[in-house]
Formats: sequence, C-alpha cells, structure tokens
Amino acid sequence: MDLIFGDFRKFYEVGDGYGLAQTLSPISPPSQPERLRNFYRSTNFQNVQKDFKYQILYDNSAPFKLPADEGNGWVEVYVAYWKAVGEIQIAEAAANSGHKANNGQYLVFSLLSLSLATGALGSRKYLRVFAIKADEGAASSQAVSATFQDDFNPDSEKNEKLEDAARQLNRIFNLCLSDRGDMPPLESFPLAHQVTFKYYVGVIYFLEENYVESEKNLTEAWTLCHKDSIRNKELILTYLIPCHLLTTHTLPTLALLSPYPRLQKLFLPLSRCIKKGDLSGFDAALIAGEDEFVKRRIYLTLERGRDVALRNLLRKVFIAGGFEDAKEPGAPQVRKTRVPVAEFGAAISIGSKETMDNDEVECLLANMIYKNLMKGYIARDRGIVVLSKGGAFPGTGV
Repeated sequence: MDLIFGDFRKFYEVGDGYGLAQTLSPISPPSQPERLRNFYRSTNFQNVQKDFKYQILYDNSAPFKLPADEGNGWVEVYVAYWKAVGEIQIAEAAANSGHKANNGQYLVFSLLSLSLATGALGSRKYLRVFAIKADEGAASSQAVSATFQDDFNPDSEKNEKLEDAARQLNRIFNLCLSDRGDMPPLESFPLAHQVTFKYYVGVIYFLEENYVESEKNLTEAWTLCHKDSIRNKELILTYLIPCHLLTTHTLPTLALLSPYPRLQKLFLPLSRCIKKGDLSGFDAALIAGEDEFVKRRIYLTLERGRDVALRNLLRKVFIAGGFEDAKEPGAPQVRKTRVPVAEFGAAISIGSKETMDNDEVECLLANMIYKNLMKGYIARDRGIVVLSKGGAFPGTGV
C-alpha cells in the first residue's frame, strides 16, 4: 500500500497524469511482480475506506495536502481499484487451477473505469481485454447450459461484455468532451508526444497540398526527434523531402540519406535525374518506385518534381549559350538572353527521348514561366525566348 500511495503522492505533486495512470494499472510491473498481490493484502473490506483515506488525506509524510472533496474522490477511485485487484487475483488463481474466471473481474473494473480522472485514461485500455475474457467465460457457461434448453440462442449474448465496455468508454468520452477548459500548451507535453503531433499535422497538411505548413511542422518534428530514433526520422523524411523539393527546389544529399537505406532506394535515383535534367531517367525512376510512392501517398507530389528537372535542363541550354560580345573592354560579361525555341526543343527531345514540335515546346516554356521557374517571355514571331538578364532561373544563381 505504501508503495502505491508513495507513487501517487510523487506523481500528483509534479502533475504527471501518465505516472498516476501507472499507479492504477491492473498488471504488476516486471520489476515488482508481487505489487498487486501485496496491495490487495495490505487491507480488507472492513478497513479499506479508512486506510486509503488516511493515506491520501491525513498522512503526515505527504508533501502536500489535498482539498477534502478532491481527496475523497481519489479515495473512491483507489477503493474501486482495490476491489478490481481482488477480482484480478481471483481470476488469476482460477486460471492457474484450470477453472474459468467469472465476470466479477470485468464488472468491478468497469466501476473503476467510470471513476477515474482524465489523467488516468491509460488504465482503461485494459477494460477491453477484461471484457473479452469475461465473454469467453460466459460463453463457456452458456455452452454447458445449452444442453438443457431447446430454445437456446448462442448469439443472443455474444460479446455482451465487450459491447458494454464500448458503452462505458463512450460515456467516458462524452464526459471528456464536455470539458471545455483550455488545452495546455504543446510544450507542456512529453517531447515524444510533441514529435508525434507535429508529424501527423505535417502529414495532414501534406495530403491537403499545403506544402508550406507541412514543411514547417515536419521540420519541427525532425528537429525535436531523438537522434537515435532512426525509424521515426525516416517517416518524417518520407514527407519532408518531397516538401523541400516543391517549396525550395532542394534535393536530399547522400549524407542525409546514408542512415536510411530505404529512402536512398526511393529518392536517390529521382534526385540524380532531377539534378542532371534527365527527363526520361526521371520518368523511369518514378515508374520503378510507383508502388511504394503510391503506398506512401507521395507519388503525385514527386511527379511535380519533373518541373524542377525540366528547369535544370533548360538552365543548361541557357548556360551553354555563352555570353554576349563585350561592347567595351573590361565590361562585365552578360549572358545571352535570347535563346531560340528550337534549341530548347532539341534539349527537351533529347532529355525525354520524345520528338516534340514547336507548339508543345512553347507550351512547356509558358508553364515554366507561369510557375516562376523561369523568368522571361516568348517572342513567337521571331521564334525565340527572351530571358531576364538578372535571375533567368530563380534560385539557381543564373
């Protein structure tokens, strides 16, 4: 008893609801296999209320004093818990002796579940397990009685306790739903929970194609994630890499992907093709990983990376055009900004391994200008593209 109430005082003082939930666990921790048995034997039905009230309200060793109303509420919770532990001990003894457990274990724990404060919600996950075991015990009893009843319906009470458990949990949910108090700030939750929350918020924004907000939340999750949580970091990068590709047009480095062989297989072929402007290679890499991309819901996002590959291909054509002849000695060099559409068309045909006419090429170039991947305009009458002298391809340095 002293051990459980010592933990109760410790966790209550620091406001640790998760720790409080562990003091109400219906199973003993591996380090203390006799915890529940000793707790149940520490008192009896005649004195349990008085003993627990002393431990919670009047023990002079407690570092704090609870208000009477709140303290009495906790007394009721732990009395119900003590009764549930007693039923658990009976059920375990019956199981060890080869007999079926009765429903008392489930019924008392149901009472406990309705009494718990929201900080101890974790204990309720066992309610389902107990309900299933109670149904199994009831089914065995019904099978025996069925031999004496002609009108016995085996489905009439099937999963009765499990359904009742669902109703109990729904009542608990409704009680929590009526609590309109402000949520504590995210920073007050454990770091692992913050990472999980930021990750799922980022994924939701990703699926809604709000890549800026998705990148923000996923970056925060990546920053907060523990350095040894390789699997979690891999999950975050699965969505963060496509976000970066669309928002900043940056590609993952080999150093970034080296701890994650699975991500290397997915993203390195695409990254190499985007960097080289290899359109046909990009299409082939996208098809090769299509099943995995669709499964992870990133296929459509990665498909948009083809625009970045095309941008890099057109940039190579622009750079290959060289510089204008200097009008004065010592004047700074200026790149040629008038590029024939035919030159862009030839590069696209080679890169995609498909023949394209001028109208299709002009359409692609117009889309690049519209998406701000290229600055300039198309002079159709002269068959040239006039590019900006400063930042013809934004973000690439030329």
